[in-house]
Amino acid sequence: MLRVRRFTTYRIRPAVHRERRPTRITAWTVGGEPVPFADAVTQPYLPFEVGRRWGRPWDTTWFDVRGEVPADWAGGSAELLVDLGFTGDQPGFQAEAMVYRPDGEILKAIEPYNSWVPLPDPGPFRLLVEAAANPIVQVPYAYEPTVMGDRATAGDQPLYRLTELSVAWRDQEVWELLQDVTALDGLVDVLPAHGSRRAEIVHALERMVDVMDPEDVAGTAALGREVLAPVLAGRAPDSSLIVSAVGHAHIDCAWLWPTRETVRKVARTFANVLDLSERHPEFVFAASSAQQYAWLKESQPRLFERVRRAVADGVIRPVGGMWVESDTNMPGGEALVRQFVLGKRFFAEEFGVESDEVWLPDSFGYTAAMPQIARAAGARYFLTQKPSWNETNPMPHSSFHWEGIDGSRVFTHFPPAETYNSDLGAADLARTERSFRQKGRARHVLGLYGWGDGGGGPTREMLAAAERKRDLDGSPRVRMDDPGSFFRTAEAELPEPPVWVGEMYLELHRGTLISQARSKRGNRRSEALLREAELWAATAALREGARYPYDELRRVWETVLLLQFHDILPGTSIAWVHQEAEAEYERVAGELETLITTALDALRANTGDSAPVADDATPVAADAAPAADDTVPAAANATRIAANAGPYPRHGVPAMGVGPVTAPAAARPLRRDDRIVLDDGALHVEIDDRGTLVSVRDLRADRELLPPGVAGGVLQLFRDTPREWDAWDINDEDKRSGTDLLAPVAVDIVDDAVVVRHERGRTVLTQSVRLCEGRIDYAFDIDWHESQKLLKLAFPLDIRTDRSTSEIQFGHLHRPIHRNTSWDAARFETVAHRWIHVGEPGYGVAIANDVVYGHDIRGGRTPDGRSMTTARLSLLRAPRYPDPNADQGRHTFSVSLRPGGIPDAVADGYALQLPPRTVPGPAVEPLLEVTDRAVVVESVKLAEDRSGDLVVRLYEAHGNRSRASVRTAFSWSEAVATDLLERAVDGTAVRASTPGREVALELRPFELLTLRFRAPVA
Repeated sequence: MLRVRRFTTYRIRPAVHRERRPTRITAWTVGGEPVPFADAVTQPYLPFEVGRRWGRPWDTTWFDVRGEVPADWAGGSAELLVDLGFTGDQPGFQAEAMVYRPDGEILKAIEPYNSWVPLPDPGPFRLLVEAAANPIVQVPYAYEPTVMGDRATAGDQPLYRLTELSVAWRDQEVWELLQDVTALDGLVDVLPAHGSRRAEIVHALERMVDVMDPEDVAGTAALGREVLAPVLAGRAPDSSLIVSAVGHAHIDCAWLWPTRETVRKVARTFANVLDLSERHPEFVFAASSAQQYAWLKESQPRLFERVRRAVADGVIRPVGGMWVESDTNMPGGEALVRQFVLGKRFFAEEFGVESDEVWLPDSFGYTAAMPQIARAAGARYFLTQKPSWNETNPMPHSSFHWEGIDGSRVFTHFPPAETYNSDLGAADLARTERSFRQKGRARHVLGLYGWGDGGGGPTREMLAAAERKRDLDGSPRVRMDDPGSFFRTAEAELPEPPVWVGEMYLELHRGTLISQARSKRGNRRSEALLREAELWAATAALREGARYPYDELRRVWETVLLLQFHDILPGTSIAWVHQEAEAEYERVAGELETLITTALDALRANTGDSAPVADDATPVAADAAPAADDTVPAAANATRIAANAGPYPRHGVPAMGVGPVTAPAAARPLRRDDRIVLDDGALHVEIDDRGTLVSVRDLRADRELLPPGVAGGVLQLFRDTPREWDAWDINDEDKRSGTDLLAPVAVDIVDDAVVVRHERGRTVLTQSVRLCEGRIDYAFDIDWHESQKLLKLAFPLDIRTDRSTSEIQFGHLHRPIHRNTSWDAARFETVAHRWIHVGEPGYGVAIANDVVYGHDIRGGRTPDGRSMTTARLSLLRAPRYPDPNADQGRHTFSVSLRPGGIPDAVADGYALQLPPRTVPGPAVEPLLEVTDRAVVVESVKLAEDRSGDLVVRLYEAHGNRSRASVRTAFSWSEAVATDLLERAVDGTAVRASTPGREVALELRPFELLTLRFRAPVA
């Protein structure tokens, strides 16, 4: 085969374009952010030559290219060949370009492996090439710090050398021969070494070389194709897998490039897709993420209209139904709901379509709440391939039912090629055959082909591969298909599929729960502020007739949902992306605070205002330790007027209402010998001179929480040097090199807090410990300047259990804390939202937080051999790639610990996320109340269709079958259960209703329910 491959490389491939002619080039460099075509075309262009360097990092150069297609090329295939200085690295991670006609119409994009542009009939032509000098940010990955991810450090030296801009004539016969050889040569590498089919192919390829003239490839290409035709005609056996080939281009909304570059990547990819569709009528392309279509509509409206027509024609299939392909571990339940609400509404309004599937090929693990959310959004199917990356345990199924925490199921498929960037080559198809878990029971699999991550999409070579493998001996059968048809077929052939229950934990990328903590705080804060803004705006609209800020809220949601993309919220993007994210979160917070203030002002405008108690609108830390930068009311027991957006009453303030609140006093710390003692009648706490808990005694249960001889509330510092994927990964072996921080520079009493201060070089860690109402509250203020370190907070507990409980969206799940199996051992860092719980039958401990997602809970032994359980919260990291300054600077965290059950954990989690805010008064009655605390109100808003109906989303939070009544204090004519898109559905949750008064409910464990209260008929 060496002879064949050399002949292919040095004879056939160069003969594809048998004549090339130069072009005349002028250029203009933007020198900053991209500009639209209308601006670029008016600029002064200067002469430019092939071979010259261009492109400062992240800059754009426009090339004005003029040439002529010779008259004697009529009937051929004239193309403009473009080489911007491409390397052999993957497309989408280096220079790329868009090509325009002089009238501004987009023609096609340029990528490293898709570097041609069709030219018109013979005669002169002029094209403009918008070339993006995107730097190569460590691909292939070296995981070393890079200056290229930040405009401030990337420098101004040109990155690329223009290598080619020429007119060429493509020989169709030679090109087809090259595709024949590529298809067969690939089979040589995957077929059995001593099999007859492989031998037949090798013989045919050798004969092809024999009959061709190396000095006249064009003249003898037809002879070579004749020799290969019989082996290409060999049909696949009837038992072959059937690969439904769907064009695809997974485009990260941000990663090793900023979102502004993604806007252009989307346009380039769709331009390539539309060009391919004109040449291949059977071609189908699937693209997710309503955000990306929205970007296209705004940035390239003419191209968007072409996409709209392609959707109508069935060429482009909007899939997934989400605003972006988000992370699913960390977004709150309501945020995941809104991914579908905004995504599906956009697809319906712009294209008149609704997709049946959830499309998340590249997120870093999948919450067990997703099946219920997907079904409630109208989806039936789920697609991903990411679990194929598992380090330890391969997933046991390729096509199966995935069952969530409430019992909902979605038919799920993992493309067994184990990639969403297939080229439909022999290696990918052979892997498909090997990896498909349902062989023998099913034959249909999905194959996603096209360059992705950085976009680009399918190429004509990939379509040629699909055509040759439609029915080819030695390969699965490949057929062009669309996602919906595939899923319906695959579901039908597996009437009783296997079932996977619970989360789909990714045994990789566990560090994404910790990296870029400021972005994670921005997300948690934004979710809380959105809840408040919608609740108070809805209350003001129904009570006072105030304007509901539909447009403002939608814009904010679009921003927050974008920032939950699976390379932004997880903290795995370049510095530019995270700097932008932090700025966006601050902007969002400001806008939402304004909306909240406006709504609360409207509520008191017509209520006979009393003298204001306070002029601020800051959160009141009524029963939770505030972050260090929060404003704390001065008087511990002063009665104030506060707005409580939480789902539970708080110290006299009704849930979702406004009223008087009395902030409870914290226990006063007292020094006794070498310890500081806090006692509030419920807990007796002792802290030693190391700043650690040495005793936490539950006075009501007469029980010590800490194991004998083991300190609690200990900060631990670990080495954090992943084997690869720095910002993504933490490795279990690094826990062998941990250090307990037991030598603080100070342990002081400051008012009602014990303040512990640690210093390590430039890093300063300050923790304030309070005891209030039977709960220990920690407030951390950390100035972090470590490198490749991981900071954890450890609570050893005198509890014997084999599992822990973690909050996820709309419920919680239990996880083993032992290492009995490889699955248990691999789950060494897990996600939880606002709380975790560790308990024995009849007794437990709840640990809540305001912005921690990574947790580590394991069983162990005390020094005297007794069993115990250690719960650790992962606070901070300091990875160096792709952002070398990740997490440097100031961070705040709040953590609480109390004896109690899961209901207490749920309440504490909401208390830390949604502290009441002091307002000028007076009291405002809630729109509704729920009679059972197991049924939690997650959101209150007005309907998306702007009808004035009130929409209330609830869920069963304790894991029980619960009955409750929703009692209302506003007028309504009918209450109906709806899906997430607020369309009426049948269901059993609503038992009875009395218009204007109450709705009786019965919810299954973790059931999610959306209620729509229809406004009275005028």
